[in-house]
Amino acid sequence: MAMMERSGSPVIIKSGTPIPASAADKCGREKTIAYKILRAHDHTDIKDSKMRITYDAMISHDITFVNIIQTARASGMKEFPLPYALTNCHNSLCAVGGTINEDDHVFGLSAARKYGGIYVPPNQAVIHQFAREKLAGCGKMILGSDSHTRYGCYGTMAVGEGGGELVKQLLKNTWDVEEPEVVLVWLEGKVPHGIGPHDVAIKLVAETFPDGFVKNKVLEFAGPGVADLSMDFRIGIDVMTTETSCLSSIWITDEKVKAYYENIQRPQDYAKLDIEDGAYYDRFIKVNLDEMESMIALPFHPSKAVTIHELQAEPERIFKEIEADCNKSLSGKVTMDLCHTIDENGNIHCDQGVIVGCAGGMYENIAEAADILKGKSIGNGFFDLSVYPSSTPINLALMNDGIASELLEAGAVMKPCFCGPCFGAGDTPAHNAFSIRHATRNFANREGSKPAEGQISAVALMDARSIAATAANGGVLTAATDIDYTVTEHDYKYTDDIYQKRCYFGFGKADPSAELVLGPNITDWPEMPAMKDDLMVQLCAVIHDDVTTTDELIPSGESSSYRSNPIRLSDLALSRRVPDYVGRSKEARAVEAANAKGELPADVMNKLTSCGGDPAKTSFGSCVFSHRPGDGSAREQAASCQKVLGGFANICYEYATKRYRSNCINWGIVPFTISKDTPFDYQPGDWVYIPNVRENILNGIETFKGIVISSDGTHEITLNCGGLTDEEKQILTKGCLINYYASLNK
Repeated sequence: MAMMERSGSPVIIKSGTPIPASAADKCGREKTIAYKILRAHDHTDIKDSKMRITYDAMISHDITFVNIIQTARASGMKEFPLPYALTNCHNSLCAVGGTINEDDHVFGLSAARKYGGIYVPPNQAVIHQFAREKLAGCGKMILGSDSHTRYGCYGTMAVGEGGGELVKQLLKNTWDVEEPEVVLVWLEGKVPHGIGPHDVAIKLVAETFPDGFVKNKVLEFAGPGVADLSMDFRIGIDVMTTETSCLSSIWITDEKVKAYYENIQRPQDYAKLDIEDGAYYDRFIKVNLDEMESMIALPFHPSKAVTIHELQAEPERIFKEIEADCNKSLSGKVTMDLCHTIDENGNIHCDQGVIVGCAGGMYENIAEAADILKGKSIGNGFFDLSVYPSSTPINLALMNDGIASELLEAGAVMKPCFCGPCFGAGDTPAHNAFSIRHATRNFANREGSKPAEGQISAVALMDARSIAATAANGGVLTAATDIDYTVTEHDYKYTDDIYQKRCYFGFGKADPSAELVLGPNITDWPEMPAMKDDLMVQLCAVIHDDVTTTDELIPSGESSSYRSNPIRLSDLALSRRVPDYVGRSKEARAVEAANAKGELPADVMNKLTSCGGDPAKTSFGSCVFSHRPGDGSAREQAASCQKVLGGFANICYEYATKRYRSNCINWGIVPFTISKDTPFDYQPGDWVYIPNVRENILNGIETFKGIVISSDGTHEITLNCGGLTDEEKQILTKGCLINYYASLNK
């Protein structure tokens, strides 16, 4: 029996069992847990396929909340209309870039006081653990400006989006989405000894991400296998559903969920959620838990997964395949070498282990890692192990229960509640090192390497249990299922005292007289031009990778310090993937400035007039082409940096996520697509002219004529941009979300 089985055919629940469904059963979608929650939050009075959702709470971290608040403030916000938590778990390291990271934290507290928010100081909790402990509730919906906003196993539908969507909620607007399909994830069996949540999660990502099987759909988890999974195990699977490219997730709830809410001292937030007979699901995934094996996801994506046993059997073949794939995406700037980790006996040697964040830093993961390492040593070689609890209540329990001391005695290092290793800040490996991590992502550069400067290291994802087994074996890759150890039964006791002592709970207590504290790096958004009748954009980046991640569009790591300064941050856009992009974009932006003065450069004028264009009616700017952009992080800066540099359009075959497409729209970047059978052989420096773009967008026309002006003449291309709401049409043509709201307030 396979670990997982999937079907693209619909199923319906009859007497608690999924069976094949017919088209006539489709109305049963309303009986799913997902649709019951969505409908309860849907405030549409328009009879179309869109849902218009308002959320119960929101959450952001210190890479995103400054820009969100600045955007909302510029758009007329006076106070937070719903609970909004500002956590400080990404820019917690304040030693790089002068005072600017800590200035963001101070800004956050001042904003919480002024607008009535919740403020979580640095090192208190990672964003998602605070949401789980303080905001989640059965039947609720939470919106977060981080892609891993997932709390489905607590009965909460949560969505990670770009900052513009949070701004809309702050302005009492709605999150608009097409009615999503729902996929049933049916769990059966019991997990074997040594298997952890990351093993299941990595396998799920591998089964669903490559072909977009669950893209923009809701995953609904049920089945007899759920009952035996602890809450920490459930959330370990749930948080990784982001990497499948699904829209959100939800689980059935039971006595274990009830006990969880009792333990965190919020029993009133529990409610029984179960699937109604006749519930209809568009697709089906069966997870055979008792067949699960220890997994490893190799660079540069969580979907590049094999079992640890498969890797141990053929390390050279598998590593060479991964090396070839990775080195292609690195464009020759540096060469990844994984095979050097294989010794003469075929053993694979790892240099670093990290258990961290919203996926790895849970109490049970860390406790079981301590069981494996009890009485052992990680040794004094190259291998080291860092452990980051996900919240101070968890950290305190680990100390009180003696778990932290067991890890320290084995040679591990206990670190604060910090997301750093997940995005390239903290525990950066050495050049050519091989790091194994219970973290959410292993994209290129997420561990801190800089290929353009000849620095590279490799990150693989594994469960905390197998990381601990490897640590106990001196860094030799080892599956936890291959060792003997006893799991100690612990009764995790949550305490809220630390939060009450350190966090500011100001919802409903807005103080308009309070002053915002603006450090020198916190700047307002520059003026964004509105769209004219026609559009002419220069291709400033042409990327032919299968997928372009948010981290390539705007790198994480060292760029984090400039998230509050749009102009300085924009200089880092695509810097690790297309270093020439910023310079080209600034040249294209200069064309727009020159045209405003009636001084359009002669070469551009000739290109424009060859297409019958009029400079007085044309907006000029830059454009990015890639096959499938926007996988990964929700960070709006992936789009806003393009806009600051004069970006007016993206062209692609499809968008990897809804959130990146929404980010483009909210920053006035037209999200064009082309047919998948259309070759795109044009080069950076070529121009694309789109006549009547403004009128066509406003009139709901979804197909656009484009003319590419290249060195060998002009070429017609068909561009598509469909499914825009009336508000999105206005946002695009006004130039960005800020301009749109400013026009409403006039």
